[in-house]
Amino acid sequence: MKRIIDGYHRLLTWLMVATVAILIVPVTLQIISRYTALIPSWIWTEELSRFLFIWMVMLGAMIGIREHSHFEVDLWPELGPKPAAVLRIVSDLCVLVFALVFVWWGIQFVRFGWDQLSELAELPMPWIFVAWPLAGITWVLFLGESFAQSWRLLRA
Repeated sequence: MKRIIDGYHRLLTWLMVATVAILIVPVTLQIISRYTALIPSWIWTEELSRFLFIWMVMLGAMIGIREHSHFEVDLWPELGPKPAAVLRIVSDLCVLVFALVFVWWGIQFVRFGWDQLSELAELPMPWIFVAWPLAGITWVLFLGESFAQSWRLLRA
C-alpha cells in the first residue's frame, strides 16, 4: 500500500510541476499583450490561468498534507515521540473533519456545475470543480497513512 501511496504522491508532484509550468504561458501572454501591441489581447488566457491556479492550489494542498508542510504552531516543541504522536493524531483528526467537508460539499459543487461550460473556452466546469472532492479524498488517504504512522509510534 505504501508503494501505491508513494506513487500517487509522485504523480501529484509531477502534476503540480506541470500545472505551474503551463500556468506561466497564459500569464506571460497576458502581461505581454497588456503592455505591447506585439500580440493581441486574448481573453481566454485569463480564464485558463484562473483554472490552472485552482488546480495548482489544490494539488499543493494535497501534497502539503502528505508532507506535513502546512502551517503549524509548535506549542510544545520538546515533546517526546509518543506525546508528539498523540498530538499528531489530534491534529490529523481536525484536518480529517475539514477533508470530509471538502468531499461532501465538493461533490455538491460538481453536481451543481455538471451541465455548465466555462464562458470563453467552453470547458466542462466539472473538470474544474472536481478539484475540491478529489483534494478531500486525497487528504483522507494521506491522513490514513499519517494515522497509521502515529499509531505505530504509540504502540512501540
